Amino acid sequence: MPEEDLVDIKFRLYDGSDIGPFRYSSAATVDMLKQRIVSDWPRGKTVVPKSANEVKLINSGKILENNKTVGQCKVPFGEIAGSVIIMHVVVQPSLAKTKAEKKVDDSPKKVVCSCSIL
Repeated sequence: MPEEDLVDIKFRLYDGSDIGPFRYSSAATVDMLKQRIVSDWPRGKTVVPKSANEVKLINSGKILENNKTVGQCKVPFGEIAGSVIIMHVVVQPSLAKTKAEKKVDDSPKKVVCSCSIL
């Protein structure tokens, strides 16, 4: 693989810490990057993605789609050859799991009237 087809990418997390940099082929998909992020996620973080679907990658202000390749996501200007591209990572848990995890209070509610007649 020619050296110019390889791209160095660092992933910036919500707290300012980084994962990487790692070297990827221009043909690698965004989904492959997300899977690497989930597998290399640092221990001890308060927010932890459970799957690649909970991870959003942002590059140059755009949320990257899973089927895009690294080559398609590169900005044509402003990137110096040999420099590291920084992509921001946002963890967004799926809504179905979030609602299921909330405790449901099944205890009967007491009806209390707090009316004041003056």
